[in-house]
Amino acid sequence: MLTATSVLEISQVSGRIGAVVSGIELSGDLADETVDEIRLALLRHKVVFFRGQYHLDAREQAAFARRFGALIDPDTEIPALDAWHTDATFLDRPPRISVQRALEVPGHGGDTVWANTVTAYEDLPIELRDLADRLWFLHSATRGALETRHPLVRVHPETGERAILLGGFATSVVGLTQRADSEALIKLFQEYVTRLENTVRWRWAAGDVAIWDNRATQHRVINDFGDRPRRLHSTTVAGDVPVAVA
Repeated sequence: MLTATSVLEISQVSGRIGAVVSGIELSGDLADETVDEIRLALLRHKVVFFRGQYHLDAREQAAFARRFGALIDPDTEIPALDAWHTDATFLDRPPRISVQRALEVPGHGGDTVWANTVTAYEDLPIELRDLADRLWFLHSATRGALETRHPLVRVHPETGERAILLGGFATSVVGLTQRADSEALIKLFQEYVTRLENTVRWRWAAGDVAIWDNRATQHRVINDFGDRPRRLHSTTVAGDVPVAVA
């Protein structure tokens, strides 16, 4: 059960996902109670934003992220994807949380959009929910490499919510031999995820930090900034094996 925050100043950004957290400087030395409040805000809003975190460097960002769990091995290659995706679903244990800090951003363009995969599941008609609960998908970084299988619907280990686990690394439905059938099902469920009412769009400024729950979101960068510089630094918290409804 999520409780109301008592420490942080939180302003919701959109109806279903996203909130700005103000009045705090992030660091690895935050009090346990404050870290718990951030975690609860993240579980509720799926992605939370912090402005003006100019004091952070890569080391302090990692120290802060480590308060939420062990970090993914820095040698693990997580390819960028210019499409809607949940981070690194080609791994058997996709990341739990990502912390991203803006170093340099263009004067316009280069926003990031996140989608709430929990409300996407809740929007499914009951007949599609029943189907989704039974499906498994193959996910691959490059087709045939680092391939793993995950349930289409995972149960969030902390909230118990059901979320759609899909995105750009999903390649096919386990058990279907016709590629067209897999593509049709991916398109069907993915369109529920990316409905505008499930999304929030963030206009980056240098010093911004975004933290998202990779177990309950998808995201993508809007590639409209041309050759203008855009540098963001990410730190990733290791996750667990997605658990199916059954």
